[in-house]
Amino acid sequence: MNALSLPDIAAQISQQALPLDWVGMCGIALPIQLEAQQLRASVDAGVSLDDGAARGIHMSRLYVGLEVLEHEPLSVPLLRRILDGFLNTHQSLSASAFLRINFDLLLKRPALLSPLAGWKAYPITLSAELNDELFHVELIANLDYSSTCPCSAALARQLIQQQFLTDFGNRSLSHEAVLSWLGSTQGIVATPHSQRSTAYLQTRLKPGVEQLPLRTLIDHAEQALGTAVQTAVKRADEQAFALANGQNLMFCEDAARRLNLALKQLPWLAGFNLRVEHAESLHAHDAVAHSQWQW
Repeated sequence: MNALSLPDIAAQISQQALPLDWVGMCGIALPIQLEAQQLRASVDAGVSLDDGAARGIHMSRLYVGLEVLEHEPLSVPLLRRILDGFLNTHQSLSASAFLRINFDLLLKRPALLSPLAGWKAYPITLSAELNDELFHVELIANLDYSSTCPCSAALARQLIQQQFLTDFGNRSLSHEAVLSWLGSTQGIVATPHSQRSTAYLQTRLKPGVEQLPLRTLIDHAEQALGTAVQTAVKRADEQAFALANGQNLMFCEDAARRLNLALKQLPWLAGFNLRVEHAESLHAHDAVAHSQWQW
């Protein structure tokens, strides 16, 4: 008895001839290599279905095309090869290919003063698209930082001044008395409020860039903000962090402007879209600012 060929239902003619912008798979679990690490990633892969008469695409061909991610470090040329492979396996069906890789990048961060260090996870998305030979790659990174409200700091200073007048208005001053007062809760009666905040950076690479400068992007942004959240700390590090917050008082508007100016200095960026969110400790809502350049 002759073996029957397996039916290919996807190759059938669609009863409703209509092209589709994106067809593929989301949430594919894969290992990837980056920064000398093997990381767990969630991958979305797809192509356009430009032949409206075709019932579907070949999903398995997309999946097989992703296997290279397990064996080669992530780079821009590798992303382009994967997208070229998607289109080569869908000739006459698709003109565009898409790839989105989500993962946490682990970076070891030193403490501010002490010899301690710890790991910090940065949520990252790499997005690549190929359409009629037009190819672009986007790097999306989320990073946390601390923001101390300038208005709250000014109000706290005023209360401390008023308390100083109350305690020393009719007294002669001595160095020892003032020093003791400054180190007491009786003197420092108010402190400004601060909150953990998040910057969402969506950046597009210039054509010709081959590497994925994620560490450079994160380092540059954290340096511009000045108050990146810490990992392992001793008391000296915590004090240094308090100093950093005091020297970098920020509304969300300030943070967005700092990041805008900092990102424009990166020569490999073609444009960016950024958003900062300050998770208010004063209010039940968040403060948000948005900025973009050549987007």
